[in-house]
Amino acid sequence: MQLTGAEIVVECLKEQGVDTVFGYPGGTILNVYDALYKHSEEIKHILTSHEQGAAHAADGYARATGRVGVCLATSGPGATNLVTGIATAYMDSVPVVAITCNVNLPLLGKDSFQEVDIAGVTMPITKHSYIVKDVAKLADTIRKAFRIAKEGRPGPVLVDITKDVTAAAFEYEAKTPEVLTSSCKYTEKDIEKAVSLIKESKRPFLYVGGGAVISGAAEEVRLLSALMDAPVCDTLMAKGVMDGHDERYTGMIGMHGTKASNLGVSECDLLVALGARFSDRVVGNAAMFASKARVLHIDIDAAEINKNIKTEASVVGDLKEILTLINQELPQMEHKEWNAHIKELKEKYPLNYDESALSCPYIMEEIDKVTGGRAVIVTDVGQHQMWAAQYYKYTHPRTFLSSGGLGTMGYGLGACIGAKMGCPDKICINIAGDGCFRMNMNELATASRYQIPIIEVVINNHVLGMVRQWQTLFYEKRYSQTVLDDGVDFCMVAKGLGCEAIRVTRKEEVADALARAIEMKKPVLIECVIPEDDKVFPMVPAGAPISDVFDATDLDKEE
Repeated sequence: MQLTGAEIVVECLKEQGVDTVFGYPGGTILNVYDALYKHSEEIKHILTSHEQGAAHAADGYARATGRVGVCLATSGPGATNLVTGIATAYMDSVPVVAITCNVNLPLLGKDSFQEVDIAGVTMPITKHSYIVKDVAKLADTIRKAFRIAKEGRPGPVLVDITKDVTAAAFEYEAKTPEVLTSSCKYTEKDIEKAVSLIKESKRPFLYVGGGAVISGAAEEVRLLSALMDAPVCDTLMAKGVMDGHDERYTGMIGMHGTKASNLGVSECDLLVALGARFSDRVVGNAAMFASKARVLHIDIDAAEINKNIKTEASVVGDLKEILTLINQELPQMEHKEWNAHIKELKEKYPLNYDESALSCPYIMEEIDKVTGGRAVIVTDVGQHQMWAAQYYKYTHPRTFLSSGGLGTMGYGLGACIGAKMGCPDKICINIAGDGCFRMNMNELATASRYQIPIIEVVINNHVLGMVRQWQTLFYEKRYSQTVLDDGVDFCMVAKGLGCEAIRVTRKEEVADALARAIEMKKPVLIECVIPEDDKVFPMVPAGAPISDVFDATDLDKEE
């Protein structure tokens, strides 16, 4: 049947099973919005307050559901406002399709009003970027975009469409989306070598990354840990793959990882990296990372093998598929002495905080209790992000959403809206610092417009906490531009944007505030006022080996 390009866009979204999109209209994309208007019962559109919020919402939707997130924007500044969100998704391998529209084809390259080469701008931060100048290629391009976003190592894809293409007519024929085939790149010898290394190890350690979440390999990772009788650490992106209550789980690794994880990895004789990329925030000094261990790296992206850390062996392919094969070949192993040593490290160096006053660690523990550990926790970036990773016990994957690779302040609120749209039956809570909240608080208007019942917890210490922590420890307390102690009242802001608001200043108020917020079933902001000099520990100085991890007790000894 003959359809306009705009109608083809909508039909292709329906083909892909898209039920929700996030965006902001403008002149060049008006035809697409007109087509969406006619299909509003099939595809829900969430009008965000800013295009960056739309990109983060699509990202949060994708992370929480495992499906492709979709965002829309017009040309020029609308399209460029998506860039930070696209880069965020790219760094964390999140499947997002961003659809933008550009000026008419004859106006391209002439510095026309609101013209930007967004395909060129986003080329380094997408798996692929397209500009569609022919309506005959439109449907297949959108289909390719969804396939590319999902296949292999996922990531964002941008499709830019000239406005005249959205108006032109062409014959549309519906197609069933392609079934993605296995990303098998490994050989039988690769599996045999991996099994052999595991069997030979006496002090094995599992290091789990975000790829385990993406591949849906939580069950296989837990079984591998049990068969190997090995301790397990994770990255920020892998929260929930291991049950946070599991006795083999040692916590996060890296700059703000636990001492048990950092010291254990430094002492192990085999490090098995599962869907992890050996980020600088994990390895610290790469030359000294896991220096006593042979490294077995399993990842879907061959480019990650030997990129940051030299490996003894590797297996390239889908993690769930590979672990299924490895687990079938492994006998039940036992490492009593090694596990006893790791248990001793966990008991000797537990996470701890000052319990005398209201603090973010206490708040996270209360959120865990009130929600029964079943909430979707979203964060912005900074101290609160680390505390949220450390003190909430994640039991399932896709319940911790955070900007890991790019570290995007302002990510959380939009992502929380996206997560709630994708998982309406789950409690969705964003943990934000006061600095991050200032960057995206306009999205409270989005939540109130649609009465999306999210909870925004603002950890307000009146400073840029993580930067101030570095200034305290490494810059002799020169607090250059990190104090936010001004007249902004976040509760009044929230109420002005149509949301409920609760201010918490004492520990005794936290549980009740959370329970009330959940019962309201509407967007609620909870402002929690904490001391300005609370710090995230443990910590590894930048560029130091992770075995140099220290905490507050170590600083007290130095003094």
